[in-house]
Amino acid sequence: MAYHIWNWQQKEWPHFSYNEEAINALELKFSQNTGTVLGAFKHVNDNEKEQFIVEILSNEALNTSEIEGEYLDRVSIQSSIKKNLGLTTNNKRVAPAEYGISEMMVDLYRNYHTPLTHEQLFNWHKMLTNGRRDLSDIGTYRTHEDSMQVVSGRLDKPTIHFEAPPSHSVIHEMNAFMIWFNVIHPKTEQNTSVLPLAKASITHLYFVSIHPFEDGNGRIARALAEKSIAQSSGQPALISLSKTIQANKKAYYNALENNNKNTDITDWILYFGQTILDAQEETLKLIDFLIEKAKFVDRYHTFLNERQLKVVTRLFNAGHQGFEGGLSANNYAKIAKTSASTATRDLKAMVDKKMFIKTGELKGTRYWLNLKF
Repeated sequence: MAYHIWNWQQKEWPHFSYNEEAINALELKFSQNTGTVLGAFKHVNDNEKEQFIVEILSNEALNTSEIEGEYLDRVSIQSSIKKNLGLTTNNKRVAPAEYGISEMMVDLYRNYHTPLTHEQLFNWHKMLTNGRRDLSDIGTYRTHEDSMQVVSGRLDKPTIHFEAPPSHSVIHEMNAFMIWFNVIHPKTEQNTSVLPLAKASITHLYFVSIHPFEDGNGRIARALAEKSIAQSSGQPALISLSKTIQANKKAYYNALENNNKNTDITDWILYFGQTILDAQEETLKLIDFLIEKAKFVDRYHTFLNERQLKVVTRLFNAGHQGFEGGLSANNYAKIAKTSASTATRDLKAMVDKKMFIKTGELKGTRYWLNLKF
């Protein structure tokens, strides 16, 4: 390997630099969004707050795993998160992978304010690798002598996207990372010069560049970015950062690859900062949805028959984005387990009472919850 290819081989490492003026607009928007989220959250009732927290943590658990090509079961994730939060659950048996990532998300949510320690990272790694039998180093930093590389392509002709520091230097690198993280986040006069988006962006890139674990580095890096955001704002981050990344995973990996050779990371902060803002916007939509959902239920619950209630509940469970393409009469009949004629009568009654908005004609007719009435 040629010398001085990667960021950790540069003489400036681990001191990252960036153009502050280029990210000022993002930082201002982050501050505004944080205040808006706080204000909106005050209007959510206690029951909806519980649902909101479960939804946010579930989305993050599912999507941070999906980014790594691991597809988990949403119902199991939600059941496990409820159990870890001490909420009522159906006691469904949960597979080790679902339980582990859920346990990690709840620990991140509950202990966002604590200083970062090696022990916390080791515990997260044990949670993430729950049930794994293919790793030699679980709950500790990697020790293997082989190079830790991010590669793609054919086995006989791989493309090396990144090579991390050798295992023998990981403890030294992680000690430095730990000191940096715990010094830069407490709110002191010296720390005001590094703004929240820059802190979170550096946290992610710095950690993932060390790549200290045998596996799970991406998931832990994203969790650390959320811990950074939470410490900067003084409250749990309550954003689905990984859901936003997963929506355009290619851009995420491109941004990482384009910023792993130098310590000037302006482009990375512009990408990652905007991703955080997009995640905040998603949170605001979810909060607004929960507030409107509570109003809807309060307004109409006495008018809904058992079939209508079942369908409305299913629509609400689909989240603020609703059913893709809207609800059809056929969907209604299947969910309610009723005939086509009964479904048509139920839907007409719900449109007449302004519970649903109707669009399209004939086979293209679709129904949508009317949350803005």
